[in-house]
Amino acid sequence: MEFFRSINKRILALAAMVLLVFFCVVPAGASSGGEGEDVVVKDIVLEHINDSYEWHIGKFWGKHVAIPLPVILYTKEKGLVCFSSSHLHGGHQYNGFAIAQEGDYAGKVVEILPCGSQIRPLDFSITKTVAGLLVNSAIVVLMILGAARYYRRNGKVDSQAPKGWAGLVEMLVESLVDGVIKPCVGPRYRKFAPYLLTAFTFIFVNNIMGIIPIFPAGTNITGNIAATLVLAVATFLVTNLYGTKHYWKEVLWPDVPLWLKAPLPIMPAIEIIGLFTKPFALMIRLFANIMAGHSVILILTCIVFVTVKMGAAVNASMSAVSIFLGIFMNCLELLVAFLQAYVFTMLSSVFIGMAQEGGEHH
Repeated sequence: MEFFRSINKRILALAAMVLLVFFCVVPAGASSGGEGEDVVVKDIVLEHINDSYEWHIGKFWGKHVAIPLPVILYTKEKGLVCFSSSHLHGGHQYNGFAIAQEGDYAGKVVEILPCGSQIRPLDFSITKTVAGLLVNSAIVVLMILGAARYYRRNGKVDSQAPKGWAGLVEMLVESLVDGVIKPCVGPRYRKFAPYLLTAFTFIFVNNIMGIIPIFPAGTNITGNIAATLVLAVATFLVTNLYGTKHYWKEVLWPDVPLWLKAPLPIMPAIEIIGLFTKPFALMIRLFANIMAGHSVILILTCIVFVTVKMGAAVNASMSAVSIFLGIFMNCLELLVAFLQAYVFTMLSSVFIGMAQEGGEHH
């Protein structure tokens, strides 16, 4: 009973937090213009999904609050250039650099040449996504080290099961290892368990932090295709670099009729293409699901402000619908946050397990 009471308290706390965001934080930053200006839903959604050179916290008492981030560029003429993104605020230029407002480089730092043309320098800037990635990575490290402290104090063998945070982490790790990694990878699962557990924890923490709209959370990490690309490439490298001889034999010379392998390598070509389509599916699945969830929540929030000019009755009723659906979508996103991390780990385990086959047929 105590467990269910604690769960109910957490649900009520989540609902209260969502209501607080709807009535305080979101109304303050939903409209970028003054009073009476129309709310552009597209701009609000893209502002959250896209990357930026500053970390916008919100709009309080009519003023935008944002943290400027370091801009790190390299050009052939000027070499390595570092400065604060506050110098580029409001479309200003600094040392020949500016943020493009339109064109192919819209939203990116460009170098303004004397002739007026724009070129894109090598950009190593700490953007909002990178800063959020560093924060979330630090959270992952602290989470795991916090659980590891229990075992350093009590040893690996203990008569009692660990309690608190260490018990939660142990339960999660054991369920993933025994239920996903071990059955999918096979006898050599211990070699790949550290990577798979790290991938799950990293994705799950980033998904959860992306739902929370309050600083230092709220960054769209796993909804950024660059982040999911790196995760997919990591799985691709682990799968193929540690593949067995039988695995590569089935890729380059599979057990199919000879006319499917020579003179035209039809099946080898299909197998090689499959090496890249598997991680590509991992990348798109995670990216699309997280980005879609964030977009839907923002669109539902904007209903409150879009219907302001339709009258008090329409605005009040649509606001109630928006709040209800917003709470429902946030709760659903909690499930999606875990589910997408679980699916990525499970599919990665399956791909790695396929590459560990030794030719036996079970």
